[in-house]
Amino acid sequence: MPGANTAKIALQGLSKALSRLENAVDGRVEKERDFADAEEEVQRLNADRSRLAQELDHSEERAERLAEANKEVSRRLVTAMETIRAVLDR
Repeated sequence: MPGANTAKIALQGLSKALSRLENAVDGRVEKERDFADAEEEVQRLNADRSRLAQELDHSEERAERLAEANKEVSRRLVTAMETIRAVLDR
């Protein structure tokens, strides 16, 4: 029967097409999952970058304060040494 043979070939073609479609959908779902994972990682990295930038800003501010304190201590030491020399010279 030629009609039954044609129907069988058509069903096989449909089955192959459905199988390819399922594979394509599975691939797409996997890519979407990978994309979502990558997006989460980018968000974590951005949060880390922000936190590190804030820590760096605080560290730079502290370094500036320490440098100023160091200058002040140095100035006071010079003044103290000059005072001691003046006392010793008298």
